[in-house]
Amino acid sequence: MADRDEPRATPGTAFIKALIFLMFATFAMTTDSVGTIIPRIIDEFRLGMTAAGSFQYATMSGIAFSALALGFLADRFGHQRTIVGGLTLFCVASASFATGHDFLFFVALLFASGVGIGIFKAGALALIGDLSRSTREHSRTMNLVEGFFGIGAMIGPALVTYLVVHGASWKWIYLLAAMLCLLLIIGCLALRFPPEQHGQKAKQDLRGATRLLRDPFAIGFGVALMLYVGAEAAVYVWAPTYFRGYDGAQAWLAPYVVAIFFLLRAVGRFVGAWLLATLSWSTVLLVCTVAIVVCFWAAVVGGRAVALYTIPATGLFMSVLYPTINSTGISCFARAQHGMAAGILLFFTCLSAVLAPLAMAALSDANRDPTYAIALGAGFATLLAMMCLLNRLFDPVAARLAARDAADYGAKA
Repeated sequence: MADRDEPRATPGTAFIKALIFLMFATFAMTTDSVGTIIPRIIDEFRLGMTAAGSFQYATMSGIAFSALALGFLADRFGHQRTIVGGLTLFCVASASFATGHDFLFFVALLFASGVGIGIFKAGALALIGDLSRSTREHSRTMNLVEGFFGIGAMIGPALVTYLVVHGASWKWIYLLAAMLCLLLIIGCLALRFPPEQHGQKAKQDLRGATRLLRDPFAIGFGVALMLYVGAEAAVYVWAPTYFRGYDGAQAWLAPYVVAIFFLLRAVGRFVGAWLLATLSWSTVLLVCTVAIVVCFWAAVVGGRAVALYTIPATGLFMSVLYPTINSTGISCFARAQHGMAAGILLFFTCLSAVLAPLAMAALSDANRDPTYAIALGAGFATLLAMMCLLNRLFDPVAARLAARDAADYGAKA
């Protein structure tokens, strides 16, 4: 497929992509700060790990609900309206943290913000598909987008730590996100979005999403995302609790484990765009998942003295997994179904982001040892590596991707 035959980018494409990058960075500031906030919640409200983890469960439950029940909005009402609507809900929920200080009130706000995130994220992911000229470019763009998500994921926990150290409330992270979100809403309303690259419209409602959910490719990629998120949650949700009170060698590194993890993940995501242009996506996934497995089990066997180095190192190898699995899964479906496909995969992602940390917290509370959270994360990583090995050996997705390249990105007469 020659470049001259591919659809040209509209003049506002660069600005639209910049808005998408900033959207991902903004909500990452809140969602990936949860592990740093939870120890404060445990102290302020005198909770155990399972109850305090509601800060994670609430947000991800909201995203999961909107992803499955409302993912079709991007295809039915258009990307621009869907993104603005989701951003507005997220903005209002985040700003409302300034109006009270009650645990259940916070949980309700986090659920509402999760619904907003799910709505605008599904719209943004579908928009990325319209801005891409091939399934391969789709994967590279997703890695760049997730690179900016990684930047937000670094800024959020670092800012929460700074606020707490200087005697300020952790709630400021949500107020800052609300202010940035307001600017994003203004930007979305000011820009002219490109025409949506849809051919024949799919059945865009909850029943259509349910039918899509029965597709074996949706299920396969969904399971892979669940395993990835389970391994990732062991780090960004429970690592701060796991290292709390550590006073061994190089103890000064312990408070920065999650920040280093996100730093390496952000760097890796920018590198991932180049890596995917050099190697096949299946090879990249296999190599990275095996490296993650080695890091996790080294942490479990070696204890916190070893985990201090291997746990943050997983960020470098995790960096390329989510955007590649997610974008490849979306690319298996027609452009007219990208909004629903993105919503379904986001549902699987958030379902795991609720269940995996909950299982880790319950297991750790039952044994009074947060090491079990890391061990369960190692188990999820091992299962994912096995899936990636089978994918590399049998390549079941190749025919579907080739068909979609020909149908959706082929040369136009």
